[in-house]
Amino acid sequence: MVTLYRPVGQPELDLIAAAAWKQFPPRLDWQPIFYPVITEDYATQIARDWNTKDIDNGSVGYVLRFDVAEAYLDRHQVHEVGGRERREYWIPAEELDEFNANIVGTIEVIGEYRGDPPQRIR
Repeated sequence: MVTLYRPVGQPELDLIAAAAWKQFPPRLDWQPIFYPVITEDYATQIARDWNTKDIDNGSVGYVLRFDVAEAYLDRHQVHEVGGRERREYWIPAEELDEFNANIVGTIEVIGEYRGDPPQRIR
């Protein structure tokens, strides 16, 4: 297993909760990839610094942690997006069902940030 992280806003969190914390929702038409990130710090940066400033995300950012089967991830490359500390997998949107099937256990919320200035809730 590999532990990954995902920054999300309120609408995406609501869909994950409705799926019993076992899968991520389908990507929107304009989202060609799903990008789980490698480190909690990077997910926190996105949730805290970006999601809290986006009204479409409910001006809230959550940090999620979950495990994925390593054999599945071995088929995908890690991408650096602005430096070694900013690494993520790029999962094509059409593979999201397969990605979800390779989640081991449940998705958990490990951080929550709100408003301007961002405040850590969890």
